Amino acid sequence: MSSNNNFYLNQQEPNQSCLLALRQIILAQDELITETTKYGMPCFCYKNKMFCYLWTDKKSNDPYILMVEGKHLHHPRLETGSRARMKIFRVNPNEDIPKDIELILNEALDLYRNGVIKVK
Repeated sequence: MSSNNNFYLNQQEPNQSCLLALRQIILAQDELITETTKYGMPCFCYKNKMFCYLWTDKKSNDPYILMVEGKHLHHPRLETGSRARMKIFRVNPNEDIPKDIELILNEALDLYRNGVIKVK
């Protein structure tokens, strides 16, 4: 079993289902997105360049998507916190996943597609 699958299988419900759904949403945005594991968490890359991560908040245990180049993204649901580069999109695992996540993911992918973030 891959370390990618281990991460998801080791999550308790409802986080497990929520994180698996987020994984599918992320992978469905572009055929060039691949999944790996970095720092013990699922990492999604676009043309081998880190794009976003899935993780859970240490305090609330709620899942979130960490946008690697979040400083370029402007959306009211993205949180900067003390980060200079990255922003997070929190997801309540007991509610439907917000539809605007696809808009944010594509806005982030456009940074790579349009050359704002250089890829090989």
